[in-house]
Amino acid sequence: MGDLIEIRAACSPGEMRIAVIDHDVLLDAALWRPGIPDGFEDRHVVRVQTVAPALGGAFVLLAGGESGFLSTRQPLVQGALAGAQVTRSAQNGKGLRLRPVTLPLDGVMGPILLERGPSPLEELADRYPDSPIFVDDPGMAARLPSRLRSRLRRCQQAFDGALEADFEALESPEADLGLLTASIFPTPALVAIDLDSSGNPDFKGNVASFPELARQIRLRNLSGTLLVDPAGVKTRKRPALAGFLQDALKDDPLTPQVLGATPSGLLELTRPRRRPPLHELLSSLHGKALSLLRQILRENRPGRTLTASIPLARALESDPLALEDFMSRRAAPIEIVLNPDAPPASWSLS
Repeated sequence: MGDLIEIRAACSPGEMRIAVIDHDVLLDAALWRPGIPDGFEDRHVVRVQTVAPALGGAFVLLAGGESGFLSTRQPLVQGALAGAQVTRSAQNGKGLRLRPVTLPLDGVMGPILLERGPSPLEELADRYPDSPIFVDDPGMAARLPSRLRSRLRRCQQAFDGALEADFEALESPEADLGLLTASIFPTPALVAIDLDSSGNPDFKGNVASFPELARQIRLRNLSGTLLVDPAGVKTRKRPALAGFLQDALKDDPLTPQVLGATPSGLLELTRPRRRPPLHELLSSLHGKALSLLRQILRENRPGRTLTASIPLARALESDPLALEDFMSRRAAPIEIVLNPDAPPASWSLS
C-alpha cells in the first residue's frame, strides 16, 4: 500500500463515517455505529427453534430475542444450544445468517453473545495495514482496539469539504461514471443499475465506464444479485461486455462474479452479502435519527425539546450511546417528545 493511503474517521453522535483515500480519491467507505453494531462475525451461543432440513439448516434464537438462520447440514435438535458465528448481518428484510462453530457450552444455560466481530473500522484497518487512522473524536478513538493505537492520529476534522461531498454523494441513487450515468434501484430481490447518457453511448463507452461503476458498487456495498442495463448497446452484443465488467471488478475484496448476460441483455453479477449496504443504513430510521443529531450539532441549533414522530423517537431511544454523546457535545440535556400525528421522518427542535 502506498504511503499516501489514509483512513479517515469522521465522528458524530452514535456514528463513525469511515473513508479510505489515496491522493484524495475515495477507495473504500463504511459506517460504524457502536451503539447498534451490525453483528457481522459476532460469536454466539444460540438455541435451535425450528429445524428446517429442506432449507439446509435451522431457525435459531439469539441473546436479546433476535432470531436468525443457522446454515448447516449437521443434525440439530430443537431446543438444543449450539455455537454459531454471523456470516451475514440482518439486511434487506432478512435476518441474520450464521454458520456453526465449535464453542465451549459448559455451564451455558441459554443464548448468549460471546464475542463481538471486528468493527467496519477494524476491517478496513486490516485491509490497509500500513495506513494511518485519522480520528476526530477522543471518545471514539478510545474504542479502537489496542493493536491499532500505534496507527492512530488525532485531528480536528477528519473530513474536509471535498471528502464530505464525496461521502454525501454516495447517498444519491445516481452516480456519475464519466461518459455514462448510473441510476441505482435497490429492490428486495436484487439491485437494478441502469446506465444512460445524454450523448450517443456505444460499446467502448460502456467499457470505459465499468471501472467507475465497479468503484461505486464497492463504495456503496451493493450486494446480492445485481443487474446492469448497458447503454446504447444492441442486445446481441451485450454478452461481450461481461468480461470487461469482470475485469473492472477484479480488485473488489468480496470477489464479485459476473454470470453473463440474460436473454434480455442485462449483465448479471453476484456480490456476497456481508454487512448491510450503505443505502439501507442511511435510509433506516436509525440512520435518519443519527443524521438529525449530526445536523443539530453542525448547525448549532438552539432548543432542548426534540419533538419527533413515534418511529423516529423510538429509533433515537434505541441508541442511548448516541444520545449520551449528543448531550455531552451540546453540554445540555434534551427531552424527546412524541408527536403521534407526525410523518415518520418528521422532527423539530424548540
